[in-house]
Parts: sequence; C-alpha cells; structure tokens
Amino acid sequence: MASLAFLIQSCSEPVKTDLTQTAFIPKPVSVTATGTAFEVNNSTIIYVQNGAEELMKTAEILAAKIGKATEKITIQPVQEAPSKGIYIAVEASDELGAEGYELTIDKKLITIKGTDPAGCFYGVQTFLQTLPANLASGEAIYVPTGTIRDYPVYAYRGMMLDVSRHFFPKEDVKKVIDMLAAYKINIFHLHLSDDQGWRIEIKSWPKLTEIGGSTQVGGGEGGYYTQEDYKEIVQYAMDRSITIVPEIDMPGHTNAALASYAELNCDGKARDHYTGTEVGFSSLCTDKEITYEFIDDVVRELAEITPGPYFHIGGDESLSTKHDDYVYFVNRVQKIVEQYGKKVIGWDEIANAELIDNATIQFWANEKNTKLGVEKGAQVIMSPARYAYLDMQYDSTTHLGLHWAAYIEVDRGYNWDPAKLVEGITQENIKGIEAPLWAETITNLDEIEYMVFPRISGYAEIGWTPAEQRDWESYKLRLAKHGKRFEKMEIDYYKSKLVPWEE
Repeated sequence: MASLAFLIQSCSEPVKTDLTQTAFIPKPVSVTATGTAFEVNNSTIIYVQNGAEELMKTAEILAAKIGKATEKITIQPVQEAPSKGIYIAVEASDELGAEGYELTIDKKLITIKGTDPAGCFYGVQTFLQTLPANLASGEAIYVPTGTIRDYPVYAYRGMMLDVSRHFFPKEDVKKVIDMLAAYKINIFHLHLSDDQGWRIEIKSWPKLTEIGGSTQVGGGEGGYYTQEDYKEIVQYAMDRSITIVPEIDMPGHTNAALASYAELNCDGKARDHYTGTEVGFSSLCTDKEITYEFIDDVVRELAEITPGPYFHIGGDESLSTKHDDYVYFVNRVQKIVEQYGKKVIGWDEIANAELIDNATIQFWANEKNTKLGVEKGAQVIMSPARYAYLDMQYDSTTHLGLHWAAYIEVDRGYNWDPAKLVEGITQENIKGIEAPLWAETITNLDEIEYMVFPRISGYAEIGWTPAEQRDWESYKLRLAKHGKRFEKMEIDYYKSKLVPWEE
C-alpha cells in the first residue's frame, strides 16, 4: 500500500508522492496531494488543445525539457482531453483570473489548464519544478500526484537589464530570458540608451549606433542590436510569455546621442564619448524642435517593432535640466509615445510633469515623487533601490556591484512588501514590481547571473505570491533545493551563507 510520502519501487528506491513537499518558487496559491505518482517515460505524449496555435511553443519548450530524460516526446493536437499523457489547454476561469492555471496530476494524465496562453506556460513551469533537477537519459521520472491552483498577485513582474553601460550580445540576453521565464517573470525591461552607449538601431538616425554605440564603460568596443536582432529578442521573449519594455532614457543620460548628433545639443557641438560612471551631466536641448523630431523618429521606429504595450521614457537624474524645461519636455514626450499607441512608463521623477492617462511611475528612490504620481492617477511599479536593485552588493565582501543604496543579501531582497513600503501607496495603486540590474560593474553573462541569482527568485515570489503566504524561514528552505536547478541551468549564482543549500 502506498504511503502519502512515497511508493516503493521494485528496486526499493522511494518515489516521492507528496506534492505538497515540492519546493515550488514562486509559492503557489494552493497545493493538494493525492498520494500516488505519474510516470514520465518514452511513451508519454504531450497533447495540445486543437486550434490553440499559441500553445505549441509552450509544448515544444516542455518537450525539450522532458526530452533530456527520454528518447523522444511527441506533440499532438487533439479535439478533446485524452485519457493519458500530458494535456495543455486554455479554459477561461473568473476565479483564477489572468495568467492563472490549474495543474492536475493523476496517475495516467497530467492536465495543464490556463486561463490564457500565459497561464498555460506558467503551469508548465510549475510542472517542470516537480521533476528532478538533474534529468538523466533513460531514468524513470515519477511526478507526485495532486492539484495546484495558482494565479499572480501582481500583473507586472519584471527585471531590467542595463545594456548601455556594458553591452551584452543577443544570445546572452536570450539566456537571461530563459532564466526569468522559469520563475514566471513576465516583463523584461531593456535599458537601451545612456551616456555610455546607444544600443538599438534607429534607421532614420544611423549615427546613434555608428558613433553612440561604439563604446562603453571603461572604453570597450560597445555594440548594438540591429532592428532584426531586437525583433528576434522580442519574439524569443513572447514565446516564453515575457513582454519586452524598451527604454530610451531622456532628457538626461543622453551623452551617447549628444555625441552622435551635434544638433541635439543647445550649442550645436557634438559631445565627446563618455566612458565613466558619473550621472546627471547630460541633457537633450529641450527648446529645440529638432529634439522632438528626433524623439518622434526613435519612438516611432521602436514602437513599430515592439508589440508590448509599454514604452519607457526614463526621466531620471536629469540634474542639468532646469525644472521648467524638464516638465515641458516630459509633457511633450508623453504625447509622442501616446501617439504611437504605447503607454508611458518613467522613473519616479516624471511625476513632476502633467501625467497623461495610463502613465506609470517607476519608484526607485523618491517617495514624494511617487506619491505625487499616484495623486495624479498613475499606477506604480515598485523598484526600491534599497531592496530591489540587483547591482547592489550582497555584502562588503562581494567582488561585483555597488552599495550606495544598501547591501542587499538574499533575505533583505525577499523581506519586503510592495504594498506596505511607502505610506499611502497600497496594492490597488501598484502595477507590480521590477528588479533592475545596472551594469556599471557588470561586463559579461557570468557576472549577470551572479548578481541576479538567487535574488530574482525572491522577487519573482514577491510579484506572484500574496504577502501573507510568504515568509523567509520557509522560503530559504525551498530556495536551498533550487541550487541544483541553477547549476543544471549553468547559472553562476551567489551561494549565500544564509541559505542551507542542498549538495
């Protein structure tokens, strides 16, 4: 007779059968166990709801993962649910809401029903966490049976990567997207321009990449994405239920553009390249019409190749722009973004302007600005530097990163509630959270991984799981089991001493 905890195989090796003991991250809303197991083997077929073409990529991603332990996995469209195998389908549910899913694991059939294609993708990610971290070819895989019902608390769960201070090639960006997708992150914010580099091709202003994209912090060769590269990144992200949010920072953080085109400067003189890390010295000329023609072209070209709803206008640390000029500039730029069908996001400083409808404030430092934005009707993305900045050192011995905001160990990164951080800003005002990685000290993929992991798993849980269901003591034990998953994904993570990592 099977116990709730495990079954005994013929070889006397225990098979886990208690689904509630699986170390899920983010923690699901509800998990119930039924005490048996489903066997994944060479005859397992993935069935997809017929006509749901958007689910095929999700099925292919699942098949590729399972295929590491089986000879082959077949994907087959069907009109109705099969009696055995793995079945993925969309089924509306008011109870679960957007991005919600129900994962039912029986002895013969696994059913993943999402309220939308994203929900199906997240159900698959949860299912993958029931599998061993080290899938080996030819080994039997047993999945504990039960039901998981799940949905996110926040619609916006993001990470930002600064590709301007140091440039990262598109294959590295795709690897980051894969890592984020595994933890139900659904927004990837690309900081595409700054003083040190312009990283996206704008066909109507070719010198932006020819000149502005030619260097980076420390004077390296820099680089940029062609529009084809960018579209490839966007599609790769969409296939994993991730929306790309492009950022063109302005009117400050613009030296790369000012070096590329003299006419964007008030004195008509092109600036020299900048390879340092100080901020606040650059500004577009806010009273020249050419500036707004330039921004119109940039927004138009980027909007055309960005299917997501958002466009980030930056707006932070414009220390050399007079207040009235800054307000005038942000007011005009918002309307340009709106003209091309996108919703404005900006760092909390933009709250000083007259915010248009559907504008979003990204809180990083100034509570007064953020409250002002809320008073003007804006939603908020919570990215508090002192808790959520991925470029902050873990502690004083960390060899990468900065610490001007705080040292952010894994527990500090996890132990905060977006809805209780700023007085007067509640959950109804908050669109979601985002963890930014600024790249002044980050030069390659390994360094990205080290600063992002394991903290991003905690940010993913903050964005997904209700605050009352989260606590550090239980989270660190679940996180401890994910070290092996990080290693299998070849993630060079920070092995915090606060977490009892499993060997």
